[in-house]
Amino acid sequence: MKCFSRYLPYLFRPSSTILSSSCHTEADIISTVEFNPTGELLATGDKGGRVVVFQREQESKNQPHRRGEYNVYSTFQSHEPEFDYLKSLEIEEKINKIRWLPQQNAAYFLLSTNDKTVKLWKISERDKRPEGYNLKDEDGRIRDPSTITALRVPVLQPMDLMVEATPRRVFSNAHTYHINSISVSNDYETYMSTDDLRINLWNLEITNQSFNIVDIKPANMEELTEVITAAEFHPNQCNTFIYSSSKGSIRLCDMRASALCDNHCKFFEEPEDPSNRSFFSEIISSISDVKFSHSGRYLMTRDYLTVKVWDLNMESKPLETYQVHDYLRSKLCSLYENDCIFDKFECVWNGSDSVIMTGSYNNFFRMFDRNTKRDVTLEASRENSKPRAILKPRKVCVGGKRRKDEISVDSLDFSKKILHTAWHPSENIIAVAATNNLYIFQDKVN
Repeated sequence: MKCFSRYLPYLFRPSSTILSSSCHTEADIISTVEFNPTGELLATGDKGGRVVVFQREQESKNQPHRRGEYNVYSTFQSHEPEFDYLKSLEIEEKINKIRWLPQQNAAYFLLSTNDKTVKLWKISERDKRPEGYNLKDEDGRIRDPSTITALRVPVLQPMDLMVEATPRRVFSNAHTYHINSISVSNDYETYMSTDDLRINLWNLEITNQSFNIVDIKPANMEELTEVITAAEFHPNQCNTFIYSSSKGSIRLCDMRASALCDNHCKFFEEPEDPSNRSFFSEIISSISDVKFSHSGRYLMTRDYLTVKVWDLNMESKPLETYQVHDYLRSKLCSLYENDCIFDKFECVWNGSDSVIMTGSYNNFFRMFDRNTKRDVTLEASRENSKPRAILKPRKVCVGGKRRKDEISVDSLDFSKKILHTAWHPSENIIAVAATNNLYIFQDKVN
């Protein structure tokens, strides 16, 4: 059973009921969350290859507070497990990323990808069915032509609303390594798919051909020193994109300069402080997510301990640095032993680029206000969230005497982690994926 919880940032109050099951499997764990460009739809992908689309409730005069609630709109199996017989490699069905395309007609379109294959899905509604065929009966069986004595004109009859998801394009056989991100260009004709060593550019109408625009694979794989961790198109310029690396650097490329963008236009990297150098420095400096601001002026990166905001016009150092969970610096050894140090946290902007959000452990998620420099830690869990209740800020106690409302750093549950988050494009509504539960929070209203 698909498990999810629905809740309704900033003094966030949970809204609506919790729909979930007491048990879940590995396949139920949510692996990506994404709002569509209008915010009316929200899609989640899980490790079982399924995509669940939620639709926002229409506003009601009788119940205006229900406007923020999302209900299940469509569920479909996007990817199936496969096996590469040439390489003796099992290909997981897990959905790595979902990206929506802008709506052009009554139907919705989204791209979903697992490790190897990107698919373009069409989600449409049907509330009429044709009846009165000449060559087949109402059950669909072919009629005997000798029994047909009159010509009938088929008619459309009303039926219960049905939401259909159909695959329109399948983009495959272009990646040797695992796809970690996809990004749609603002020309809405092309998109790029990124794996550990290469970035490919696709036309949405052409499935049998892609163009390699970045290739960092060395001739001798023993000389490999870094891999690509994420990539994204500029929101306003279809020729510009960025990609981040496991060494903590970001490269901005311009496709007008060269067809193969191995040579970057700008290079963003913060010099490491020698006093903080440790065995784990290279691991925690790896960038797990990179996002352009909606304005296109800034970019945001997430590494293991921090979120950094960069100005595209200043490559030497980040404009802002926010500590997400610096109290874990003393726990890096145990985090390395249980592999948590390799967790890939995502980060998101709000609609006006004034607030940023990212996840942490113990089902905590952090929000940073860029204008007031205030930050807050909130928890997404059933135990602390009752419908229509305001979420209380949480604090982590590092040492000394612990207050009643604080939690000790030694008590944090590292199996509960928020890796995937999404922010509504224009309103203060956020979606937070906590293992197999989806929480939706909205700004407190009167």
